[in-house]
Amino acid sequence: MKIAVVSDTHGKTKEFINKVLDMGNIDLIFHLGDYVEDGLEIEKHTGIETKIVKGNGDFFYSGFTEDEVLEIKGRRIFLTHGHKYRVRFGISNLLYRGEELKADIILYGHTHISTILNESGIIIMNPGSPTMPRGFNGKKTFGLMEIGEDVIIKIVELE
Repeated sequence: MKIAVVSDTHGKTKEFINKVLDMGNIDLIFHLGDYVEDGLEIEKHTGIETKIVKGNGDFFYSGFTEDEVLEIKGRRIFLTHGHKYRVRFGISNLLYRGEELKADIILYGHTHISTILNESGIIIMNPGSPTMPRGFNGKKTFGLMEIGEDVIIKIVELE
């Protein structure tokens, strides 16, 4: 199963939608907040089921949760925006919560900085932002995850 992971779109979805449509073989999309309406827009324009969690910029949306745990192909995946776990100051709180949930994979956003780590046997990814990147390289990014026999995760740059 191939999953696109995006966060922090902040009202701008066109480039991401076009890239996903060009890729053509995405089975599912995770939107990790800021803004949930963008996740709805992405699902509408791509026709691909989109799982959405809300971020710190989504406090008016009561129909969405801040955290979600899904099981896909035997892997427990913890989705969160990350602000509740103070990820701007490190991932310790996030990792502890992932361990409590017995997660195999933790996906989070909020910092706008793409990251892939493996801590305590848990794969952790922040897809960055396809619209408002931060960090030293300033690249617009999203994540791509393939779950099969193994889990393959990478960061995709938008041009």
